[in-house]
Amino acid sequence: MTQPRHIALAALLAVFALTAAAQTNGSNSPYSRYGFGLLGDGGNAFNKGMAGTAYAMRHGKQVNSKNPASYSAIDSLTFLFDVGLSLQHGNLSQSGRKANAENTSIDYLNMGFRVAPRLGMSLGLMPFSTVGYKTMYEKPLSGTVGEVKQTGTYSGDGGMHEVYGGLGWAPLKFLSLGANIGYLWGNLEHSSTMTFDDSNISTTQQQYQAEIRTYKASFGLQYVQPLGKKQTLTLGFTYGLGHRVNRTAYFYNQMLTSGSVVGGDTASVRNAFELPHTFGAGMAWEYGKKWRVGADYTFQKWGDVKFPQVVQQPDGSVSYEARKGQFSHMHRISVGAEYTPNVDGVKWRQFLRYQVGFAYTTPYTRIDGNDGPRDYQASVGVSLPIINMHNNRSLLNVAFQYEHVKPRMAGQVTENYFRLSLGLSFNERWFMKWRAE
Repeated sequence: MTQPRHIALAALLAVFALTAAAQTNGSNSPYSRYGFGLLGDGGNAFNKGMAGTAYAMRHGKQVNSKNPASYSAIDSLTFLFDVGLSLQHGNLSQSGRKANAENTSIDYLNMGFRVAPRLGMSLGLMPFSTVGYKTMYEKPLSGTVGEVKQTGTYSGDGGMHEVYGGLGWAPLKFLSLGANIGYLWGNLEHSSTMTFDDSNISTTQQQYQAEIRTYKASFGLQYVQPLGKKQTLTLGFTYGLGHRVNRTAYFYNQMLTSGSVVGGDTASVRNAFELPHTFGAGMAWEYGKKWRVGADYTFQKWGDVKFPQVVQQPDGSVSYEARKGQFSHMHRISVGAEYTPNVDGVKWRQFLRYQVGFAYTTPYTRIDGNDGPRDYQASVGVSLPIINMHNNRSLLNVAFQYEHVKPRMAGQVTENYFRLSLGLSFNERWFMKWRAE
């Protein structure tokens, strides 16, 4: 079997693996209860060690799905294939109580290749958001029959995933334009159950369910300005289209006895969701093929987005309505750097790529009328060349990330995550014409 066929088989197996993994998620965070859940960063193998910094990154040997304008830099002989996964250890604490959680998740799968001069293409599959949590509490209640213990359980599962196809075109030598058009799908499921240690009191259960199916579109631009023989400055800009999602959300308010539903109401709302307008800007400085330093800023207009909400009516009944004002605008700032000792060297260690990055993100969710937790992230990484008799361009990307989730209100959960991200970047010369001897 030829080398390209080996890679094609690996790509096919990875597609099936990622499709299966799309039915699960890598979250144990109670904050995934709100909104669409925890949002994915959209990062690729090369920028995990740079805290996701990517808008102005442009390299013909890497897939950069965060800015589709970068696809135009893909070499004419190259087929790129990337797959990544993460291993995560989390520590959650609240009011002196602590818990640990381990998760494994597949982060992305994408590929890139050139289809014509100055025109590159990418196809990919990646998570958009994850939902996964289960929390409990107990408290005593006083009534006419004495003290009763109430137990509350909150749980959720699901998430959303995106499959996309994108093109990047360079109409001018230093200017590139691009677009990703994708299909977004997934399920959001949440439940809240109240049980009592008195068998005369019925269990109450509230369930929230929705099935998301919609399109997703984003656009990018990159401009490269030479600063001399060895230096370049690249500017990158992106825009993600915000729009209404024509799907129905359901709310079930039930009473249960011995596990069977004995009463309750069902409410639904059509056109229940919206996606926000997203704006991104970045710059990257490159020196002598050794240094790449970049910075990104992202703004997502979540404050203008509608989302389903239970509304208490004056007569005591409840309705389910799509309303604005449940989220806050989100801001994210990241900086990252990469150093390669000698791209023209002869020793393996000279081809290693070292990365470092930092990021700060404000929340898009609101909890009890207040902004959710802020997110801080620091990362380091290294890209290791995979060398064999046919190929010395493929890389094993290893990144170590520390993430601190800090709530704004006392009594909320503080989260700390230690994450190992692994990415395989296959760089194969599929389109080279071999000369027979």
